[in-house]
Amino acid sequence: MPKMILLPMLADGEFHSGQALAETLGVSRTAVWKQLNRLEELGLELESVRGLGYRIPGGLELLDAERVRAGLDTAGRNLLAELAVLGSVDSTNAEALRRVAGGAGSGLVCIAEQQSAGRGRLGRQWFSPFARNIYLSMVWEFSQGAAALEGLSLAVGVCVARALERLGVPPVQLKWPNDLLFERAKLGGILLEMAGDASGACQVVVGVGLNVAMPAAAKDSIEQPWTDLASVCGGTSPGRNALLAALLNELLPLLAGFESTGFGPWREPWMALDAFADSPVVITSAERRMAGVARGVDGRGALQLETSVGVQSLFGGELSLRAAT
Repeated sequence: MPKMILLPMLADGEFHSGQALAETLGVSRTAVWKQLNRLEELGLELESVRGLGYRIPGGLELLDAERVRAGLDTAGRNLLAELAVLGSVDSTNAEALRRVAGGAGSGLVCIAEQQSAGRGRLGRQWFSPFARNIYLSMVWEFSQGAAALEGLSLAVGVCVARALERLGVPPVQLKWPNDLLFERAKLGGILLEMAGDASGACQVVVGVGLNVAMPAAAKDSIEQPWTDLASVCGGTSPGRNALLAALLNELLPLLAGFESTGFGPWREPWMALDAFADSPVVITSAERRMAGVARGVDGRGALQLETSVGVQSLFGGELSLRAAT
């Protein structure tokens, strides 16, 4: 009996007796007990009370392709080519790249309950507990290579912020080049990867990770200040399927039109959400460290860093931005 068969029955957060679970699934009580024990492998908390049975405290909202599709607007439905709903995967970006290698193109969307090797920028691990967050990757084809993609990750950030706003989430901010913040704590991140010809036809995978309801164990797994939507929204964050639909409604049209518009139309919206506007910052990479004042971005998405020798334009790459202390 696969673990995922049992989970939908426990997702409501209510108590279910072992006998009732066994009868519904047509297996023995021993088989149910073994599978319940294995839920710990997914990092899920399981409560057992004599006379009541078993439950997952607070319940879970499992990913549901039909519920996601039901939340799409006309543009989203027309641009979505394939929605792959995965249980556990190394990373949704890696899976999307594998599918690109197999011939997948624009409009492929991969979502997952869990990542075993989630990735952030600069090779960092992305903590990815089961059924708690958003792990989303989208594929789009571009004909003009990497040069046409300047500023795309910043525009993606604006779209994510808009999707959250439409769902009633308190205003979030953006940190150049790839982070979503709430009160300077990390709420989500963006990772772009490319396959194909860097100077011609290529496929871009846009990965979005968004903290929704992180388990308490995350405190020991993440080294930087972070938050989640449950905290931001006072414990009543939007459901993950509604979140995914809202994200796709914003991101699919962005990807479909970005090659023709470029970053230009997105510059001012990004600047309005800049968490470090006119703030002292430090920019670091493996080779250098620069201090200055962040003055927004230019029409290509390059950070404008005001230093003692003038304003310098910096592109993302391997750079990291921190508040000056």
